[in-house]
Amino acid sequence: MELKSACRMFLFPVQMLFYIVRASLSLLLPGRRKDLTREVVLITGGGRGIGRHLAKEFAKQGARKVILCGRTEKCLKETAEEISLSGTECHYFLCDVANREEVYKQAKVVREKVGDVTILVNNAAVVHGKSLMDSDDDALLKSQHINTMGQFWTTKAFLPRMLELQHGHVVCINSILSQSPIPGAIDYCTSKASSLAFMESLTLGLLDCPGVSCTTVLPFHTNTEMFQGMRVRFPQLFPPLKPEVVAQRTVDAVRANKAFLYLPWTMHALVILKSFMPQVALEEIHKFSGSYTCMNTFKGRT
Repeated sequence: MELKSACRMFLFPVQMLFYIVRASLSLLLPGRRKDLTREVVLITGGGRGIGRHLAKEFAKQGARKVILCGRTEKCLKETAEEISLSGTECHYFLCDVANREEVYKQAKVVREKVGDVTILVNNAAVVHGKSLMDSDDDALLKSQHINTMGQFWTTKAFLPRMLELQHGHVVCINSILSQSPIPGAIDYCTSKASSLAFMESLTLGLLDCPGVSCTTVLPFHTNTEMFQGMRVRFPQLFPPLKPEVVAQRTVDAVRANKAFLYLPWTMHALVILKSFMPQVALEEIHKFSGSYTCMNTFKGRT
């Protein structure tokens, strides 16, 4: 037994080196991409913003059916009609992901009317955009219920069937703010950090489940109306991402079966720096970059 343990200890660094080399080669030599022609994609918050562009991109790249879920029927209907005109079957359902009973009820309706969901995209999110002491209690709860708990309910609703079919994909549109929070968006940063932990745990938990994968997307500030009014101090160095670019890169990551996607790639450096730099240095970086004041002009959705 001791000899066996010693062998494992010796082989562990060799295995780690092998996986690092393999991962590096996969970046240079992309493998086989997932065919979307059999996929039924459900997107929460699919009526506008990144969700709308995700729906259009999945349809463009060949998804068999696209399903939109959200709380604003006007946006959902307009997006569904646009996608249907492009030739892809598209449906929409009114659903508040923060309401557990409503999610489970609508999931049953979706299965009966459209079929089994094989790609679930948890995109729905809200931001209150105020400091802790200026925040309304109900608004804080709303952010946590939609941004975090909503993922629990939608994943619990659709993942069991994916596991039965041994075919499925769970996608989370997260944010780099989950790993590098800013003042003035404490509700959003906290909920996204919880959401990231949820996806990391889920990704590891599905390692032994054949055919079912996860993708977590962590984009920098994206130019949508949800963050309307937010100001970046050096927009030439750190320009806001376009939602259509986030959507395209997300669908590409799903097709490549990529577990985590940072947008842009320079966000990797931010995470690495934070892991070893002293707190005082991080504070100076925040001051220099203007993140302390970037939410001062925040307006959000009108």
